[in-house]
Amino acid sequence: MAEQLHSPTRESAPSATPASTNGRNGAARRALPAWHYLAAAVLGALSTASFAPTPQGGWLQIAVFTIFYLWLTRTTGWKSALFTGWAFGFGNFVTGIWWLYVSMHDYGGMPAALAGSAVVLFSLYLGLYPALSAGLWSFCAGHASNGRTQDRPFSPTWHGAFAFASAWALCEWARGYVFTGFPWLASGYAQVDGPLAGFAPIAGVYGVGWMLALVAALLVQALVRALDPQQRSSLREPDALRRSPRAAFVTPAVAALAVIVAGLLLPLVSWTEPANAPLNVRLLQGNLKQEMKFTDEGMNTALDEFQKLITEKPADLVVTPETAIPVLVQDIPRPFGLAIRQFADSTGTAILFGAVGATVTPDGRAYDFTNSLFGITPGQPGLYRYDKHHLVPFGEFVPWGFRWFVNLMNIPLGDFARGAPVQPPFLVHNQPVAVNICYEDIFGEEIARNVRENAATPGVLINSTNLAWFGDTIALDQHLQIARMRSLETGRPMLRATNTGATAAIDARGRVIARLPTYTAGSLDVRIEGTTGFTPYVRSGNNTVIAVSLLMLAFGFAFGPARRARRKARDEQ
Repeated sequence: MAEQLHSPTRESAPSATPASTNGRNGAARRALPAWHYLAAAVLGALSTASFAPTPQGGWLQIAVFTIFYLWLTRTTGWKSALFTGWAFGFGNFVTGIWWLYVSMHDYGGMPAALAGSAVVLFSLYLGLYPALSAGLWSFCAGHASNGRTQDRPFSPTWHGAFAFASAWALCEWARGYVFTGFPWLASGYAQVDGPLAGFAPIAGVYGVGWMLALVAALLVQALVRALDPQQRSSLREPDALRRSPRAAFVTPAVAALAVIVAGLLLPLVSWTEPANAPLNVRLLQGNLKQEMKFTDEGMNTALDEFQKLITEKPADLVVTPETAIPVLVQDIPRPFGLAIRQFADSTGTAILFGAVGATVTPDGRAYDFTNSLFGITPGQPGLYRYDKHHLVPFGEFVPWGFRWFVNLMNIPLGDFARGAPVQPPFLVHNQPVAVNICYEDIFGEEIARNVRENAATPGVLINSTNLAWFGDTIALDQHLQIARMRSLETGRPMLRATNTGATAAIDARGRVIARLPTYTAGSLDVRIEGTTGFTPYVRSGNNTVIAVSLLMLAFGFAFGPARRARRKARDEQ
């Protein structure tokens, strides 16, 4: 098997240039056939299947990444490694974020061809990050480093495994940061129910992805050396491994197993502990049609529906979805405002509702519109306010040079003002509650910072969102999986109130304890207890995985030239 996967081939892709010569024997560099890259794209598509709603997809993901790394070892240099990573990334993203087409075409009115092209182009862009990780790996530990580009296939090594893990995690972090970031489908999310979830409170979703890539590389290292004696006999390994060829494949296999076992045992560690009295919370799901939301009829329907849902019965806290009241908070009809205020004061119910905020001048002119949550505290005047900080490109702000693209969509959103990165929590009885809106919860570093830097440390997280833009697609389950990762990272329960789904309650260990069916109207009644204390991830954020990855890659860059020099010296003897 390994010999077939690694065997040199002179077959070229249809567009390939003639093979060049390289190496001291003048042997031809292997040119990879087109089907190599097609297979990498199929692997990427299979990786999408490891995310929600697939149950226990973390195990499937380990298998997919193992094959992907094995596929990378077939490459002949940094260019072929880069294009293999790009193909894998494109296959993953084009099948994993296709639901963006629904928002642009079905609700935005963009022509089907243009919406489909936008998804493809965006997937090609996102694929650059796996491509970069594969290229970095090749420079550090692949053919570009070990000099094996012609006569013999690449032999997976220890420093190659750590270089792959570090390059993968670092490039995933970059994808979540560059151009405001889009970390959707970060590999660690698929491990929420998988064997590596225990690393989330320590190093976050990117740390889980680091462990995933390391396990995959170690398994390939063991597999190749077990199935190919020629590889073992030619290893430039420490003396102990050369004297014991069996250790060359047993040791990495045991190391991979140890990482998996550690991931399974780490959830037994309690990083946080319960704090303050439990809260009875009602999470509302309006199930209002997105295409009607900003029409006069839709606004009146929303006001009637949510007044009914909010005042249906008392609780410690009632939460609505994002912009459940689709008007400026100053323009909320007086009857609606009086009804929910009287309900809050008479029943002791705190209320968080989504609406549009703005700054209003003395002459009544509104500016600096915000996507906001407003809170009513029983018996207290005034409103709590949270303004969304991390805005959605093309939906809540228009990137420079893309106004023409936004104008092609009939979506009544534009340039919103940003809230502060750290905002005070909403106090419900004696429990501080940290809120976030829509896809803000895909940025774990920002959620951790809000927990870490608040004077009143939040014990409960709340996400208010509206995914009706994406229809009844995998986006709903993927977003729920992301929210579960935030609970694992912070050791805090997460409550989600959505328009169409998935409205759910997640405990401090990332388990869904209650959920409303999608595309139904109603409320979810849950009893939740906040927590106190900081997980290692809350304390350090992504700094740990970034620092480790940079250190490992620096070692790989330094080690590669030295290894080539030693190889050259031995070959000349």
